[in-house]
Amino acid sequence: MGAPRSTADDGSGGGRRRSGQLEAQIVTVLGEATGPLTPGEVRDRLEPHIVLSYSTVVTTLSRLYEKGVVARHREGRAFRYSPLSDAAGLVADRMNKLLAVEADHASVLRRFINKLDDRDEQLLRNLLNEDHRR
Repeated sequence: MGAPRSTADDGSGGGRRRSGQLEAQIVTVLGEATGPLTPGEVRDRLEPHIVLSYSTVVTTLSRLYEKGVVARHREGRAFRYSPLSDAAGLVADRMNKLLAVEADHASVLRRFINKLDDRDEQLLRNLLNEDHRR
């Protein structure tokens, strides 16, 4: 085992990560693995600048399990986790839940589009056109 990790830092110098960022990083690590991982294995595979305690990884994996994003099975005294979704699916689910809170979907979507940079706005237009051709 490596040295203990104690703080949750995203490497930006601010000491805090954006909401959902750790979940997405963990799901990505699980998706890149060749099989299910223990929390310790997940922590060890996170980028070197991500400094986390073992309990933070366990808590995050437990939350992901409760959300139905990862599967887990017991192996001895520990759990092993594998992804049921990818990081993009996790973010899309979060966006859908946020949209569902507001009754005026048109206003929310219009404001979302207005805040996109030109490249992402064009990507969204291309994706929408793609879906309409099917």
